[in-house]
Amino acid sequence: MALSDQLSELAGRAKQAETRASAAHDKAKADVQKDVASARASAQAQAKKLQDTTDATKGKLSDAWSKHLAEFRQNVDDKRAEHDLKQARRTAADAADDAQFAIDFAYAAIEEAEYAVLDADLAQMDADELEQTSSAA
Repeated sequence: MALSDQLSELAGRAKQAETRASAAHDKAKADVQKDVASARASAQAQAKKLQDTTDATKGKLSDAWSKHLAEFRQNVDDKRAEHDLKQARRTAADAADDAQFAIDFAYAAIEEAEYAVLDADLAQMDADELEQTSSAA
């Protein structure tokens, strides 16, 4: 899948998380509990996938990512001027690896954010329920 397609998928996932979180306010507590469990499982699966990717590319990706962040603006012109095809392909592959990691990281962050929002809604429902119970007593 092209990186631009993955970015589009990421945007769709963010919108889905936003929609589910907004809908939680109008749902019954049992339904929100199901959503929280589902979001947690999904977030854990995505975190595992991200960890596996990080472990598989340890060193190479970490170094490339750190270097990319620190030197990106300074090296853009230099890298464009390179005429060595082998180096240019390596640079392109490193950039694609960096982009893939950033997309995976963002996806995992969205999963975690959805879980946190739904869990906060559930906690508020619990607090409201306890408040109603204590005021009725």
